[in-house]
Amino acid sequence: MVQVAAALLFALAAGLGITVILAMFRSNEDAILSALLGEGAFPAIAGPQPDPASRKLTLRRSPARRDAPRPVRTVTRVQPQLSRAA
Repeated sequence: MVQVAAALLFALAAGLGITVILAMFRSNEDAILSALLGEGAFPAIAGPQPDPASRKLTLRRSPARRDAPRPVRTVTRVQPQLSRAA
């Protein structure tokens, strides 16, 4: 009985997923097909155009990076957990 309920639930979820995919395809059919064909969703002419090079700003150079202090490792002797008498 549980297996039948799980199968019905799975079929319902799959049907709902396919319905959502088809609804998305119907609403964005042109964009999806042009993207799949390699044309992109937007034509190249309507896309954003770069500014002329004269209007570009150069970024400030940051000062040299200082090395962060590193922790000093101390040599410690590892002691066994159990004593030799045990």
